Amino acid sequence: MPSLFRRKSANLAEETVTTVTSDEEAAASARTRGHTPSKRELGQETPKRPTANRRVATSTKPLTKQEARERRRELRAESAAEFRREGGPRDQAPERVLARNVVDSRRTVGTWFFGGALIVLVGSSPGMPPIVQLVSNLLWGALALGVVVDSILISRKIKKLVRARFPKTDQRMGSLYLYAIMRAITFRRMRTPVPRVEIGDAI
Repeated sequence: MPSLFRRKSANLAEETVTTVTSDEEAAASARTRGHTPSKRELGQETPKRPTANRRVATSTKPLTKQEARERRRELRAESAAEFRREGGPRDQAPERVLARNVVDSRRTVGTWFFGGALIVLVGSSPGMPPIVQLVSNLLWGALALGVVVDSILISRKIKKLVRARFPKTDQRMGSLYLYAIMRAITFRRMRTPVPRVEIGDAI
């Protein structure tokens, strides 16, 4: 009995090996007929294009004097535009942002100050009739008084909002008042940083 079992096991093993070998040979034959070897398999791998080297070479190419001047001009223009939009480091303090918004959300007498000053300068010249000189002086006084009153109102509002929103601020209130007043007497289109609120917006 033991010998019979060993003989059957040996026959089964031989049949299994024969079947596997036949299957592998058939698969290899199919691959040989339908498979095209790649260049990597043939040892003919395509070399990579040196794109990085070309980019480095292009970027490190020295500029001519004219190109260097144009580049400096572009950098200055970009820097000026960024400063116009964002301002300097001191303008980023939240208290200063609040002061700017207070000014930009209202119409200020100060925006008429320089235009009125030009009219007053022309109207008060000695060659003008006395009545024109008188009107110019009255206009000058009205503008000056308007700027003073407007500055007081702006300062009071800034003081109230800063104390409410930033009770632990380290900003000097006098500096904030002057910052806001100087902005208030500047034409809206010339203010830096550019206004981020519209006239009449709630602050």
